[in-house]
Amino acid sequence: MNKNEKPSFFRSKGAAVGIVICFVAVIAMVGAFTFNNYEKQIDEQVAKAEKQAEKLTEEKSKETTTNEIVLPEADSNTSIQTEEEDKTDSTQEQQTEENQGEGTGVETTGDTSNLWFSEESVLAWPASGAVLINYSMDQTVFFSTLEQYKYNPALIIGGEVGETISASAAGIVTNIEETAQTGTTVTLDMGNGYSAIYGQLSDVSLAVGDYVGTGEFIGTLSEPTKYYSVEGPNLYFEITKDGTPVNPLDFM
Repeated sequence: MNKNEKPSFFRSKGAAVGIVICFVAVIAMVGAFTFNNYEKQIDEQVAKAEKQAEKLTEEKSKETTTNEIVLPEADSNTSIQTEEEDKTDSTQEQQTEENQGEGTGVETTGDTSNLWFSEESVLAWPASGAVLINYSMDQTVFFSTLEQYKYNPALIIGGEVGETISASAAGIVTNIEETAQTGTTVTLDMGNGYSAIYGQLSDVSLAVGDYVGTGEFIGTLSEPTKYYSVEGPNLYFEITKDGTPVNPLDFM
């Protein structure tokens, strides 16, 4: 036997190993091919899922956009309805006030038709005391509390705190106010452009629009304001014609 010759056993084993290697290679190729196909399918499925997700997102976005457009429109309608309701309520309140005003006018029509104050009319004396400071619009007069000379558009009439102040002439209440100088002040329209102004009052139970007859209660005399502390308790009594002060003593 030739020494260089290998036994048939080794030849058979080598052939078997070669076959195994070829078989493994084939399996590896098939596995790689299968894996590539599987990976490709997975990628396609993922891409398809992403497209579906994007589509759903777009649809939801459209729905959200639609809702955002509709909601403000609904709010606008609600706002318009609210404004219309407010206008209706305002109109009703205005009508109610007008009706109340008309009712007040009806109650006082009989009295106001008799109001006709003129140059020949006479005023009743409104307080118990004497004149402390005369009416003076031609020259200044001295005010003790203020320690200065100034014009005086009214009579400053002395009195006692708590005494009753009555209307010097019939009139309709046109204003009730609180001022620093004359305290609680009531204005009566006496007709024909004449008005009487009563200041330094308290316990006034009148209201604008009320009719007050001659001698009827207007209020009581209060403590003097700081502008008349030296003069003491007094009634501020002013008469105006078309808004201009005139001398009350001309009618007494």
